[in-house]
Parts: sequence; C-alpha cells; structure tokens
Amino acid sequence: MACRQPPARQQEQPAQEMPGMVWIPAGSFMMGSEEFEDSKPVHKVTLEGFWMDEHEVTNAQFAEFVKATGYVTDAEKPLKPEDYPGVDPDKLKPGSAVFTPPAHPVALDNPMQWWEYVYGASWQHPFGPNSNINGKDNDPVVHVSFIDAAAYAKWAGKRLPTEAEWEMAARQGKPSAAYYWGDTLKPKGRWPANIFQGDFPWNNTLEDGYAGVAPVKSFPPNAYGLYDMDGNVWEWCVDYYRPDSYTEKEETNPKGPADSYDPEEPGAVKRVQRGGSFLCSDQYCIRYKAGSRGKGEVSSGGNNLGFRCVKDK
Repeated sequence: MACRQPPARQQEQPAQEMPGMVWIPAGSFMMGSEEFEDSKPVHKVTLEGFWMDEHEVTNAQFAEFVKATGYVTDAEKPLKPEDYPGVDPDKLKPGSAVFTPPAHPVALDNPMQWWEYVYGASWQHPFGPNSNINGKDNDPVVHVSFIDAAAYAKWAGKRLPTEAEWEMAARQGKPSAAYYWGDTLKPKGRWPANIFQGDFPWNNTLEDGYAGVAPVKSFPPNAYGLYDMDGNVWEWCVDYYRPDSYTEKEETNPKGPADSYDPEEPGAVKRVQRGGSFLCSDQYCIRYKAGSRGKGEVSSGGNNLGFRCVKDK
C-alpha cells in the first residue's frame, strides 16, 4: 500500500518553531477582486513560504518595544508649523483620528461626520488624554502609522507583509470566495469577524459583541491558524498604494509598485492597508471582502488601524 504524502504545509514548514507565528506555505493563488476598481484585474501570484504573526500586534507587545527603545509614535510627536502653512500654531497639537459616531442617521457622503481629530489620542490613549489602555493588554495596538509599524517590525526582527503575502494568508489556500471565510456573511448564524452591525455609523447593534476593537483571538482562526484577518483593525502592508498597480501578468513574490499615487490625494505618500476593521459595514465600507484593498498616508493613524508582522524562512 502506497504511503500518503503529508500536506504541503507540513512538508514545507521549517523545523524551527517561531513562537506566536504561523507558517504560511509556498503556493500560488488568484489575487485581487473584480468587485473593486483598484483590485482589478485578478491575476496569478506565486509566493515563497513565510512566517506570519498569528494575531495583530497587541498593546502589551508594543509597550515592550517602547520600553526597550524609548520610541515615540507619530501621533505623539509635536507638529511642525512649517508643515502646516496658514494654520494657527496654537491648534497644531499632536493627536489622531477617533471614530465618533453621531447620535442620529446621516448621509454617508462625508466621513468627517463620524471621524474626529482628537488632541492627545495615541496608542496609550485611544480616545484622548483622559483614556488609557489599562486592562487592555490583549487589544490590538492602534493609532500606529506605517512608520511606527515598520519601526516595531525592525526591532522585533521581522518585517511588514507585502499585500500579496497578506492576501494569500487570508485566503488560507481555499478557492476564491466573497469573504475570506466563505461566501456567506454570517455562516451558521454566527459573526466570524468583528465588523459593524446595524445602521452605520450611528446605530451599532453589537451583534458580534463589540462596539470597537476586540481583544485578539476573540473570533475563530482561519485554516492557517491566523486570527482577525477580517475586521477588528486595518493592517499595514509594505506596498506603496496605487490604484493601477495590478496587471494580468503573472507575478512571483511581488513587492508592489516603486512609488505611491492616489488620485484623490496626489501629494500624499500612501501604503496599502488590508482586512477592514470594526467599522466595515455592507452599508458603507465593504473593504473586508476578499481581495479588496485599503490605503493610508504613511504618518497617519486612527483607532481602527493596527498591523501584524511576517518573517522569512
């Protein structure tokens, strides 16, 4: 009787374990989505295997980094008047964007109705100077810019994922589906991710149990053992953002375009974000769907934005 070959993942996984990380085996997949203009065309991508953090970087992990290095995040740094010509210097105070839901229905044409720049908001004070992260060691760290995330990754001996790596890990070796977990938004009557239920942005019915971020591992992992690849917080990727970066050409270990361009903000340098957040809703932001892309200016953050790291074999 012929011996059965073990799964490819077991064959490829290095003998050395990486605590807190999951091995993503080498393979090919169809990247992108025909549902979103900046995710077209769907094209074949082949990647080498790599390690990925099993969950988003937490407050406790980021605190270790800050304690060891004295690092100051972008949200905590004083603003330079020369970078903001015409703005009253007295109003140039460090802070970050915080989701602040209105108390009534609003037209969904202006995000400023539910986002507020809050002085003193940072990773240690998610909602402003009077808030803190006491007892929230296992919440994903937020208000981290791309620059902050890359600094942490370097200190940890890791790096940020390419968006191809991120998507292959999220697809977990399965055929294309509407969502990373399958074709049904709420399989078996349970919410598989921390997203927004109810009427966005003012009436969150909390069917998944969370109004904001959820502690890591609050929802089931995917087939690779990765948590929160959908919802909870957006995650930084290393690729520059361009809406025209995809082509029909097959790619091997793609690193993204050489520069950034967003026609909505031509002067801003942006990197790709993936996975959606606790604010994703079919009424407004559907970018938690499989193959979709997000974007963000590299020095900016918010209370729905975090990251996880990867490491080469």
